[in-house]
Amino acid sequence: MKDQEKIALFIDADNAPAAKIDIILSELARYGKVNIRKAYGNWSNGCLTPWKEVLHEYAIQPIQQFDLIKGKNATDIALVIDAMDVLYTKDIDIMCFVTSDCDFTPLATRAQADGKVVIGFGERKTPDVFVNSCTRFLYLDEACEVNKPVQKKNKNIKSDTKLMNLLRQAVEAVEDDDYWARLGPVGSHINNHTSFDQRNYGFQKLSDFFAAIDLFEMKKEGLVYFVQDKKRAKQAAK
Repeated sequence: MKDQEKIALFIDADNAPAAKIDIILSELARYGKVNIRKAYGNWSNGCLTPWKEVLHEYAIQPIQQFDLIKGKNATDIALVIDAMDVLYTKDIDIMCFVTSDCDFTPLATRAQADGKVVIGFGERKTPDVFVNSCTRFLYLDEACEVNKPVQKKNKNIKSDTKLMNLLRQAVEAVEDDDYWARLGPVGSHINNHTSFDQRNYGFQKLSDFFAAIDLFEMKKEGLVYFVQDKKRAKQAAK
């Protein structure tokens, strides 16, 4: 992406941790400049105090939305309306949604359909349907901070059949005649199909992620990493 991609940030303050705002903005700075910064909620609610304390520091515009009916807030609708206005009236390249609420899935899908990159941030409880609707989604839980990933003990990544199939398909799609695939194109192929990010599994680099899975062979030539599906290469050698 270009260094100065224009980004619109929409925060569902009711469903996002204020303590992670520095991590969110630091991650977005890798893509471009956050021109629009808005956070939505009923600011008379004491639960949003942590957000109130960081709004001015990070130049985030609070958007007040009163609860129209007791027990039911209208924050979601207000955020969607503003996001659609920005989508059609502003020169924006990336739409970012900070929420763990899957109600925003149609919004993310619509933004992608209009050619926008959609970056999502949320907690581990975020439903897969919203995670998968984003171009890229990063979890904000303490063990998976996007700026300070840690090599945590993974829950046997190999047991995730869907993920393994995704990785194998990506390698096969760009491999050469010797069944070696350049890691860069493999990563691009994966990103074109899913919101996958290796940092959600505790790895800073895609090369480290593949190296941790013994289903794949890794090698490096100069500055370029290559990956090979061991099973596929073995079958071809018979």
